[in-house]
Amino acid sequence: MEANDDSDIIEHHVEEEMEKRATRSHAASSSSFLESVTPSDREGHSGTQSSHRLLAYSDALISIIATVMILPVAHTKVEDNEELRESVQLLLTTKIAVYLMTFLIVTVAWAAHIRLFQVIVRIDDSLALLNLACMMLITFLPYTFSLMATFPENILGILLFCGCVMVMGVIQSVIVLYAFSRPFLLNEQIQISEHQTFYKHHILKVIMRVPLMCFIATIFSFIFFQLSYVVLAIVIFLPYISQSLKWCRSKAIGQVEETPDSMLFYTYLPNEPLSKDRVEAFSDGVYAIVATLLILDICEDNVPDPSAVQKQYGGSLIAALQDYGPEYLAYFGSFVTVGLLWFVHHSLFLHVTKATRFMGLLNTFSLAFVGGLPLAYQLTHEFPHNTRNELEAIQISCVIIFFAGIFQLAIWVAALYNEQETLHPYVRYGGREHVFMLAKLALYPCVALGTFFLTCILSKFSAPIFHLMQITVPFAFLVLRLLVRVGLALLQLLFCPDRPDPRSVVDEEDEETRVPFNALVT
Repeated sequence: MEANDDSDIIEHHVEEEMEKRATRSHAASSSSFLESVTPSDREGHSGTQSSHRLLAYSDALISIIATVMILPVAHTKVEDNEELRESVQLLLTTKIAVYLMTFLIVTVAWAAHIRLFQVIVRIDDSLALLNLACMMLITFLPYTFSLMATFPENILGILLFCGCVMVMGVIQSVIVLYAFSRPFLLNEQIQISEHQTFYKHHILKVIMRVPLMCFIATIFSFIFFQLSYVVLAIVIFLPYISQSLKWCRSKAIGQVEETPDSMLFYTYLPNEPLSKDRVEAFSDGVYAIVATLLILDICEDNVPDPSAVQKQYGGSLIAALQDYGPEYLAYFGSFVTVGLLWFVHHSLFLHVTKATRFMGLLNTFSLAFVGGLPLAYQLTHEFPHNTRNELEAIQISCVIIFFAGIFQLAIWVAALYNEQETLHPYVRYGGREHVFMLAKLALYPCVALGTFFLTCILSKFSAPIFHLMQITVPFAFLVLRLLVRVGLALLQLLFCPDRPDPRSVVDEEDEETRVPFNALVT
């Protein structure tokens, strides 16, 4: 049976590859449209190229910038005689809160970049240079974040941050105007549309909303600077606030008639499609950078001084490195955690057929907590054993891991609600792999939550319990499928002993007669 599952999944990916080839052939057939343009346009078209490499570079750059913003938080030193709870409360009001807000705003800019280059499918030298100017401003954002985190009551950091975002909005508007002046750079659907002017105005209006909000935040920073942080936080949820206001307006004055084209691009609907490939590339970049930051801390802080090795350990490097045992243990445990969270993320998106804006938002929340894992690594080995600070550091690590995993589970639930469009049939509600995927996604949140409560009860053994969790979770993933099958068999034996095997029933069911998850919820 397992071999059949694997062959079905392989067959599904072969079908996806065939669809991609069909799309490429369809794009080749669209060249007939380009033949109808003027000779000067054809001459310009010959100087264009695919945007694939530019998008890969942009995704890698933005993922690095979003992740390294955790460094000022992770490198904040807490002395042994300080209360960690008070220090964390201070961090939460300044550095951690600003980190989360800035991470989310950077990912909002990245999502806007995705939507922009879903409209623009080819680039030339001018577009490539304009995109580099936009990336340069994004790379400057960590410096503005550091100023805001270090001097939260000084408005200079807010002014620099908002200034960068406003200039980025202007550059993106120039990119849109330039692309619409050369239609062969746009995707085929816009090229053949009769509403190109409407598209252009609609996209410009959406792009300029975020710079406008940053301009309002700049004004508030001179009056009452706390309000500027509130306005910047609103930027993150602006699409959903806009949709809520539109829904309220439709209930109050009736449905407003819209142009058919207005719902094709740059909508604020939660189910607006995002490029699945770019979501995966950005997420892979965040996981890779987080894993790299862990080893950088090892290289920086855990290489003994040669003179100290000679004087204190008689030249024995092995004896000197033994003092760093807890740091190595924390590093390997943190790396395994990052790697397994990536593994779960990979397994989830392996079965996702379409990513949506709402799934992208939940993915952003998960990645923001993944970015906090270097902080968890720093805390778990920084304090003496059996102290209150060590206990609270381990509990903070459990909270970070829990939220990183629970938002992955939330992506799965959001995909299930519209499963006919977003999920492979075998992982939909009632599918053969549904329970196994649910167990895989729920494993880390459940283990992190259980570890948190165990450390509350057995506080003297908090460090061994936490490290035992980090060691056993990989083995739990290896035997998870067997555990799921045994659990389902036991549940069936206890509660439904006369019921036939549900797997065989699902195999015989027609796909159209299966009850969708959203209908079940309703």
